[in-house]
Amino acid sequence: MSSTAMAQELVTQLAAHGVRDVVIAPGSRSAPLAYALADAEGLGWLRAHVRVDERTAGFFALGLAKAGAIRGEPRVVAIVTTSGTAVANLHPAVLEASHAGVPLLVISADRPHEWHRTGANQTTIQTGIFADAPRAIAELPARANPSAVRGHVARLVAAALGSLTRDPGPVHLNVSFAEPLVPDAPWTPGDLPAPVRLAPTARVPAAESLPSGVRTLVVAGDGAGPDAARLAGEAGWPLLAEPSSGARTNGAIVHYLHLLAGGLAADADRVVVFGHPTLSRPISALLARRDVEVVVVSPTARWTDVAGAASLVTDAIAVAGPAASDRAWLQRWRDADAAVALDPSPLQEAALALWDTDDWLLLGSSNTVRAFDTITPGAARGAKVVANRGLAGIDGLVSTAHGLATGLGEPVRVVLGDLSFAHDIGGLLRGEDEPDVDLQVVVLNDHGGGIFGSLEHAAAEPTMFRRFFSTPQVLDVVAAAQGAGATASRIGVDELADLLAQPISGRSVVDVELS
Repeated sequence: MSSTAMAQELVTQLAAHGVRDVVIAPGSRSAPLAYALADAEGLGWLRAHVRVDERTAGFFALGLAKAGAIRGEPRVVAIVTTSGTAVANLHPAVLEASHAGVPLLVISADRPHEWHRTGANQTTIQTGIFADAPRAIAELPARANPSAVRGHVARLVAAALGSLTRDPGPVHLNVSFAEPLVPDAPWTPGDLPAPVRLAPTARVPAAESLPSGVRTLVVAGDGAGPDAARLAGEAGWPLLAEPSSGARTNGAIVHYLHLLAGGLAADADRVVVFGHPTLSRPISALLARRDVEVVVVSPTARWTDVAGAASLVTDAIAVAGPAASDRAWLQRWRDADAAVALDPSPLQEAALALWDTDDWLLLGSSNTVRAFDTITPGAARGAKVVANRGLAGIDGLVSTAHGLATGLGEPVRVVLGDLSFAHDIGGLLRGEDEPDVDLQVVVLNDHGGGIFGSLEHAAAEPTMFRRFFSTPQVLDVVAAAQGAGATASRIGVDELADLLAQPISGRSVVDVELS
C-alpha cells in the first residue's frame, strides 16, 4: 500500500471510530495525512485544525478534548505531526493529558524504518519518545496492510477513552511514510466503514455506604465534578472545593485554607476526597494525617493518594442523611467561614471581579489559581471553571483556552500571570484560513513569578531571588498581543469590572497591572 493510500485508510478509520477533530501542524513527511484530512473534512467526516507549531497544537488539542468532556461527549482528539523534533514538541501536552486523563491520539509521521540510525535528515527514534505517558503505543511500517490500520486505530481509540481499562489518556501511533508523499489521483472516499465494535461488560458501580455522625470533610480537587457537592449537601458535611473542581458552588466553604491553618480541622475524623487536589499544603497535610480516615472517590482506575493514607477507594458514596452532630459540625465551619475578614490584595480583587462573570473561565497555574482559591465564594459559575492541573504547568494555557473555545463554540476567558503568557504567546496565533474564536486572555501582571514570594525561597538574597526565581521579563504584553493579531489594552485592577461587563468578541488580551 502506498503512503497516500495508507494515509487515506488511516483517516477513514479515525472517522469511523468516532474521531471528529484532528489538529495538524505543517510538515512534509506528514503530507499524505494532510491531503487525506483535507478531503475528509470536505466530506464532513471531521474537522481539521491547522496550528503553526506542534507545541501549541498539542495544547490546542487538549482544550478541544476538554470541551468534549464538558459537553458530556468524551471523544478522542487526534494530533498529526511530521517527523523529528516536531514530535518531541508534543511532550508537554502529552504529559498533561496523561496526568489529567484526557484522550489524545498522537499520530507522528516517520521516515522509513531502514533510515533510522543512519544520519538521515529529521530522523530519530520516535516510538517510545513519550516514555510511559501513553496508555498504548503502536507502529505502522511503510506500506502496511490495510487491515492492520483498522485494528490499530480501534485499539488506540479504546485505550485513549479507557473503554476497557477505566484509564483514559493519550496514545501514540507512529506511522512510516515512504516516497511518493503526494497522491497521484484525487481521493473519492465512499461511505464510512463500520468500526470495530467494543462491547465491554456493563459495570454498575456499587456505592459504599458511609455512616453519618462522623466529623467528615469533603475535599474536591480539580475535576471532581458535581458529585462532591451533591454528597456534601446530602450528608451535611463541610465542602472544601478548589476553584476548578466543578464543585465550588453555593454552600462551599470559602476561606477553608485560613480555617485549616487555624486548626479548625484538628478534631476531624474523616475526609472524603474527589478529583485531584493539588493547590495547597494545608490540604496535603490534612490528607496525610494518620488519625483521619481518608476515603477516595474515583470513577477511573487512577486516584490521588500522595501520602498513602487512604483506607478506601470507591466509585461512589452513599449516605443516609445528616445526623444532628453532622449539622452542628457543618454549622461550626460555616460560622467560622463567615467570621473571616480578609483585606484582599490586588490579585485577589482581580479574582473576585473575574469570578463574577458568566463566561467559561480557564485558570492559570501558580499564583493565579491560588488567588481564586483563597477568596472566591461558591456560586453557580463555579461549575464553568477549568484548569490544567494534571501537572499544573504554566505552559500551553493560551493554546488550551483557544482549543476549549473552538470545541465549545462559546466565549472563553483565560486568566494567567505574565510569565505564563510569555510561555505561550504563540497560542494566540491564528492562521489566515482558520476560523476565529471569542477568546479573552487576562494577564494578571505582577512582573515576574510572584508564586516564589510565598515559598521558602523568598528568604533568599534579594538580588539572587529576583534573577533566579521571580525572573521579571522585558515584555510588552500589549505589543506582543497586537503582533499576534489580537486586540489588546492595559488597565488597572479598578478598571477590570467595567471591562468584564463587555462581551468577549474575537481574540483579545487585557494586561492588568497589579502594582
